[in-house]
Amino acid sequence: MISSFVCLLLVGLLQETIMAVQMDKLADRKVCGDATCSHVLSMATALDDFIAPDCRFINIKKGQIVYVYSKLVPADGTGVFWSGSVYSERYVDQMGRTGYFPATMVKETQKFADTTIRMRTTVSIFLLGIFSAYQKYFDV
Repeated sequence: MISSFVCLLLVGLLQETIMAVQMDKLADRKVCGDATCSHVLSMATALDDFIAPDCRFINIKKGQIVYVYSKLVPADGTGVFWSGSVYSERYVDQMGRTGYFPATMVKETQKFADTTIRMRTTVSIFLLGIFSAYQKYFDV
């Protein structure tokens, strides 16, 4: 009886409870250093702290080094958001995370790409649900 209950409980917990959410695009075009946006365009230093409003963005702390991979170009032509990774000896737990941040929060200190490619952005679909809860218990 107890094993049946445990099996029923596990099936209930492991059922598909993940949903996809389509978030609005931040821009229709972006500027990258290569066709896959994997080469660093520039290096920048964070001028102030930025707290990410959702999962597309990264947290940055004042003084952190940010490697910029792409610059979004909205319809009006101003690059409001850039994407990149944060690095700093003081914030090792955040190293390597990639996401968007406001361009006004950083100052470019070194440019790496002499030529850039302008391309269309794609729609991102984010999965929300209890997957992070599974990670905690099942080391997924």
